[in-house]
Amino acid sequence: MPVEFVASSVLPTGYGRFTIHAFADAVSGKEHIALVMGDVACGAPVLTRVHSECLTGDVFGSQRCDCGPQLDLAMRLIAAEGRGVILYLRQEGRGIGLVNKIRAYALQDQGADTVEANEQLGFAPDLREYSMCGKMLRTLKIRQIKLMTNNPLKVDALQLHGFEVLERVPLQTGKNPHNLSYLQTKQDKMGHMLESYVAPADKEQS
Repeated sequence: MPVEFVASSVLPTGYGRFTIHAFADAVSGKEHIALVMGDVACGAPVLTRVHSECLTGDVFGSQRCDCGPQLDLAMRLIAAEGRGVILYLRQEGRGIGLVNKIRAYALQDQGADTVEANEQLGFAPDLREYSMCGKMLRTLKIRQIKLMTNNPLKVDALQLHGFEVLERVPLQTGKNPHNLSYLQTKQDKMGHMLESYVAPADKEQS
């Protein structure tokens, strides 16, 4: 398994005290993070978020996506429960990288949707993969999960790697006038479960 645990440290945040665990992938050269609150190795199902890096949304507060608000809500839900884990994966732009993500944004400015923009750049709509999650969760002694996601592919991926996803917890947050088309595309073309969040009226307005 190329993904290996590197080090841990305490990370006090505005949401409470987490432990941050660093992992390194010797094959890809990427570094991934697990943020853990409370006792996640006790055997009880763990509230879990698998979050792919989004510099523009997570750091700069971009309203072109819903990534930043999803990360914020995941941390708040974990804090409210007192235990949980966020796997923060270095897969910017659904796996195409930061520079290509900005290129994709430029194509979206010209009328392409998020899937079409990736395809025009020669990429698949979603290049993310989740094999590293197996080693990370096993290192943390987690087996049963309550997964915070709108994406059924994440549920399938974790089940494929041997984890019991006992519950899917929706993270429908961050909708704004700038990302209605993006959310509609995620629902219509990528299968995200947003039916109660992206109304038909939104499609007409976008």
